[in-house]
Amino acid sequence: MKQPESGSVDKRVVLLVAAMASFLTPFMATSINIALPTIGKEYAADAVTLSWITTAYLLAAAVFLVPMGRLADIRGRKKVFLTGMIGYTVVSFLCTLATSEAMLIGLRALQGFTDAMMFGTSTAIVTSVYPPEQRGRALGVTVASVYTGSALGPFVGGFLTQAFGWRSIFLFTTLLGLIVVAMTLWRMRGEWADARGQKMDMIGSLLYGVALLGIMYGFRLLPSLNGGLLFVAGAAVLAGFIVREGRTTYPVMEVSLFRRNTVFAFSSLAALINYAATYAISFLLSLYLQYVKGMSPWNAGLVLLAQPVMMAIFSPLAGRLSDRIEPRVLASVGMAMSATGLLLTAFLGTATPLVTIVLILILCGLGFALFSSPNTSAIMGSVERRQYGVASATTGVMRLIGQMLSMGVAALIIAIYVGQVEITPDRYAAFLRAFRVGFLVFAALCVIGIAASLARGAMHGAAKTAAGQAAPPPETR
Repeated sequence: MKQPESGSVDKRVVLLVAAMASFLTPFMATSINIALPTIGKEYAADAVTLSWITTAYLLAAAVFLVPMGRLADIRGRKKVFLTGMIGYTVVSFLCTLATSEAMLIGLRALQGFTDAMMFGTSTAIVTSVYPPEQRGRALGVTVASVYTGSALGPFVGGFLTQAFGWRSIFLFTTLLGLIVVAMTLWRMRGEWADARGQKMDMIGSLLYGVALLGIMYGFRLLPSLNGGLLFVAGAAVLAGFIVREGRTTYPVMEVSLFRRNTVFAFSSLAALINYAATYAISFLLSLYLQYVKGMSPWNAGLVLLAQPVMMAIFSPLAGRLSDRIEPRVLASVGMAMSATGLLLTAFLGTATPLVTIVLILILCGLGFALFSSPNTSAIMGSVERRQYGVASATTGVMRLIGQMLSMGVAALIIAIYVGQVEITPDRYAAFLRAFRVGFLVFAALCVIGIAASLARGAMHGAAKTAAGQAAPPPETR
């Protein structure tokens, strides 16, 4: 019996569920960043160890994101999304019971696995139900939800940490997760599986995971010899993965997209570089504000609020503009603004007024808003409908790899200048030197990202071509 078309699905409900899910993970990330000094005091952990509370989550999510995106295309995007959402909620509660930094890091890795099932899939579901002429606007809403989560994270997380302890952050996230699960079960109708009947490439998925694990974990261990060996081994496995995927009938990742689709390739590269240049802002500034400036978690969170608030306000506008203006123009202007903000941040000192810090964060936030929605719209609009899940997952992977690189660079520079020791007042000067070097490196990365953004070519022409090749509006399976 013919199933109802996706056009009969209430798009507003789909967008609401996707927006709520998109809110959760950045809210958790920025809440935890603001709570890291408090966690460090409880466990007497150094800054490098604390960075693993974030990195373990990012690493696990990156390893599983592409395989889960492919699985969603085959088995059903709603099914994979809901499974991940339930798992994320359960693990969030378990994090409230963590008794050591090692246990917390392990649970955060498990939380990253569940995030891989829901974060990229939600973007694919939105893309499935919204036509190309409305896609930028819809994706702008989900991106705004991401930044709303980022905005409220430092504020709410700082308040919860100061008033009830850092574990209350995970309890709060558990309650939000239960609401999203209920909404998905009761209100979201339909299913989307445009690659149903195709096989899952298990060997390719394994190679991909091993390669990414070796590269990213090895990078985090640099400059040690073991770190270098792991990085090289991961790169070798990645090369084998690319060769295999080019010869497989049903690849877990269509690497040919990067060769024959200029918009997809350079938009993905621009996303990778942009996240690598900007993600560690909240991590480093959280440490700077609480250690160097002596602020409380809540007050530090209020200062950090400036950047994601700008993202949340201007992302929908940038998404709407990307439906009419070439994304490479909007995104490149945004990256230029971010590069300027990062460069200015490198010159912060012990006596820098808070208003200066807030103005810099506003500039960075506006730049990222102008970049992200148009860039995501370009990626999703450059592929065929059957590739939505993989394209969405690829977008997520670029985000996560970029975030891990950003955290890795920050941790490496701190290890070089401060050492793997707890940051105490006598080491504040060394930390400030590491802080400045880190932001100079990130500003340079952002400049490179501008070149990648400009090189992508015309997105709107590519979107029309992809739309012409795509199947009719998908049926719910």
